[in-house]
Amino acid sequence: MNRCRVLIVDDHAHAREAMCEILSLDERFEVIGAVKSGAEAIAFTGQWMPDLLLIDVQMPDMDGLEATRRIKQEYPYVKIVMVTVSDEISYLFEALKQGAQGYLLKNLAPSTWIEYLQAIVSEEVPLSRELAFQILKEFSVTAVKEEGEALTVREKEILGCVSSGSTNKEIAGSLGISEHTVKNHLKNILQKLQLQNRTQLTRYALEQGLASRERDFPKR
Repeated sequence: MNRCRVLIVDDHAHAREAMCEILSLDERFEVIGAVKSGAEAIAFTGQWMPDLLLIDVQMPDMDGLEATRRIKQEYPYVKIVMVTVSDEISYLFEALKQGAQGYLLKNLAPSTWIEYLQAIVSEEVPLSRELAFQILKEFSVTAVKEEGEALTVREKEILGCVSSGSTNKEIAGSLGISEHTVKNHLKNILQKLQLQNRTQLTRYALEQGLASRERDFPKR
């Protein structure tokens, strides 16, 4: 089994220790380092090439958003999940803008952390229901955005499922198609919209009014 090599970045020692403890619950994750600043994260990434970074948003000197921007410029392969005590939606959107793959709140249960990070690593990236609901509320009145190449009816259906947090398997079951077909549709959608991952697809669906209503979200 190839373990996911993780770097933890947080200026508080207790937070670093807590994240290490959470990751120790799943043998698929291996913490290879824990540093306290964005500058240290950049240097560590260049030397040790981790697979996944957990970065606190608010840190002195260089915050997590700036560190993410610089790291993604130099090492676009690395997956980055922002970690914070704040649930302000502006942080989520800025994190995505800087190239992050996900966003976790520190007060979520360890089991939620593990489930979410496993999804990030396997590129099955549904937003947590809590964050998804906040986005829906934030974008209750949406602005019209210029679209790329038009999506087909089926692609819009799949996009709506993705925005509700459904996995490929769940989408395949609900639409009566294979997981392989779902994956191919997602590749087409990403290419048409010039997006990179499921998190960005969710944001797009919400902005365009293509997302499922709150009551349609699967219970977890």
